[in-house]
Amino acid sequence: MRRTTPQPAGSRAAGAAPVPKSGTPQRRGAQPTPLHPGAWWLWSLSLGTAATRTTNPLLLTLLITVSAYVVATRRPDTPWSRSYGAFVKLALAVLLIRLLFATVLGSPIPGTHTLLTLPEVGLPAWAQGIRLGGAVTAEALTFALYDGLKLATLLICVGAANALANPSRLLKSLPGALYEMGVAVVVALTFAPSLIADVQRLRAARRLRGRPDKGLRGLLHVGLPVLEGALERSVSLAAAMDARGYGRTAQVPAAVRRTTAALTLGGLLGVCAGTYGLLTAEGATYGIPVLLTGLAAALAGLRLGGRRSLRTRYRPDRWDVRAWLVVASGVAVAALLTLAAVRDPAALHPGVVPLVAPTLPLWPAAAILLGLLPAFVAPDPKEPS
Repeated sequence: MRRTTPQPAGSRAAGAAPVPKSGTPQRRGAQPTPLHPGAWWLWSLSLGTAATRTTNPLLLTLLITVSAYVVATRRPDTPWSRSYGAFVKLALAVLLIRLLFATVLGSPIPGTHTLLTLPEVGLPAWAQGIRLGGAVTAEALTFALYDGLKLATLLICVGAANALANPSRLLKSLPGALYEMGVAVVVALTFAPSLIADVQRLRAARRLRGRPDKGLRGLLHVGLPVLEGALERSVSLAAAMDARGYGRTAQVPAAVRRTTAALTLGGLLGVCAGTYGLLTAEGATYGIPVLLTGLAAALAGLRLGGRRSLRTRYRPDRWDVRAWLVVASGVAVAALLTLAAVRDPAALHPGVVPLVAPTLPLWPAAAILLGLLPAFVAPDPKEPS
């Protein structure tokens, strides 16, 4: 019989799995840490800001391509990430509507290349400057195409943010002053799939019973039960939230509340005025100072308003180096396109009278390619670490 030598305590038997030195179990197939959702929004809004600086269709198409590539490589497989296709369809609809308006309502852009002539409807004297029908020129349609493509690019950039950033994690990162609004939006996002499921279930039940599920009659018979179920869920949720202490606020002096309201409201108005100034040629001189002042006032108001919220964050999202790189790439695109619009406006705003073919400026196009950086530095949600 073979004799075995006893091993000392703590030794590992042959063929046994190694024990980690740290004493904590190693997780296999764990998902990588996702990027902060605020970084995706800042990157997308920066690309949208760059789109407002040009009407060159080649540069706008390049911006759409950059955002689409990042979405294709870094979009998670979740229901909310599929909203990118809806934003692309909305952008195409906006572009077609802009061309339709230019065709039917005319355009102030003069032109010599007449494509077709529509029957013109006479309007009264008080409607001067507006016409229905008439000559449709190539210059007017080209101007409408450039203008509509700029708005479509902005919508697609916003769609990229919706597809890449987790809305629940983004709302969790809101400051304390926006706590109530964040809770309301989270509840709405949570109940929206339930409402859709209720509508589908009721319509399927009516079809099985041979009853109509379309039209005004079907809408009434389906909508009322869905509304009743939504009210019941809302009352139950309100009672549960009240029992768990939601809505409790700290005692803040009246002077602090008034100061918070004034700073927040004034800051938001300043941000709107500064953004309008940046989007118009006449307000370029005061746009940046007013925007920065309004942003500082709004942040100060949100900081003071956070004193009313007595809560802590569970596992808050960290703003790491990757988030800084993603934001820096978008800000660089917006800054370089703004600089190019000042130094070479003819390249970024091709003329339509006379009608000329747009050209691709090299260094603004290279600046847009900086927006591809998130496709390489952001974690891939489809691959385990």
